[in-house]
Amino acid sequence: MPTTKKTLFQGVATALITPFKEGTLDLEAYKKLLHFQKENGVAALVIAGTTGESPTLSERERATLLEIARDELGNTLPLIMGTGANDTEKVLRMSREAQRHGADGLLIVTPYYNKGTKNGIISHYLTVAEAVDLPICLYNVPSRTGVDLSLDILEKLAEHENIVALKEANGSIDRVAETVAHLGDALTVYSGNDSQILPILSLGGKGVISVVSNLYPTLTADLCHAYFSRNNETARAIQLRLLPIIKLLFKETNPAPIKAAMEIAAMCENQLRLPLAPVSENLYSELRYEMNRLEKASCNQ
Repeated sequence: MPTTKKTLFQGVATALITPFKEGTLDLEAYKKLLHFQKENGVAALVIAGTTGESPTLSERERATLLEIARDELGNTLPLIMGTGANDTEKVLRMSREAQRHGADGLLIVTPYYNKGTKNGIISHYLTVAEAVDLPICLYNVPSRTGVDLSLDILEKLAEHENIVALKEANGSIDRVAETVAHLGDALTVYSGNDSQILPILSLGGKGVISVVSNLYPTLTADLCHAYFSRNNETARAIQLRLLPIIKLLFKETNPAPIKAAMEIAAMCENQLRLPLAPVSENLYSELRYEMNRLEKASCNQ
């Protein structure tokens, strides 16, 4: 099993939202979001992931988002492209296109709905890994996909040199500990849950693929930086400070709450593509209240 692999990033990779206006890509807002992230300390960007509403993006739209990100940012941040789907041929096509358009890595979610068998899932990922020359981050989120990447599947996939990382969002700290203990030299583990950034870092994780960093990139990056600088008290304080807004961002289906929060922050319009819909009025008010509270707390420090 390869023991020295490319590290995609250390710290925070923002799972970037995709702003829409009148049903199409809002490219002006998108460019502003790219620069906002670059200027506020994140280590990488994930484009066209779940938070970017990937299931409703056309392949042309995906390519456009990546092309613009590269043009706007140059090589200042690693760009990781979400190319997951439940059709291996489609994943192959999107992954090859991502490589052609300059992606630095791929984030590939476990195939959903058709619930592949163990051997099918392994073959799915290895087929893609053989077809592209990019580092791949596996994405385990069984609450959405209906399939869990078990440790024995991970052990097999980690043998491939192009499969370098895991975004773990199954919610189990025990599983993270087991994965790091068995595969820490072969797979970099990233938190897929903003509420578990610090616990996963403490077990050997190298960062987070984050939703809340769309809104608070500096604060989320500071959490990771504090931990890596051995300032555990600061890291703990930031994790706890962010917890109320994180809970609200997942009170309804992501990315609806973060889209609402970004509108409150005047960064984009609160538009989603069906079957997602804007959050309830109650949650919108809760988000506004918590964002105001955080802003006042920052001013008083």
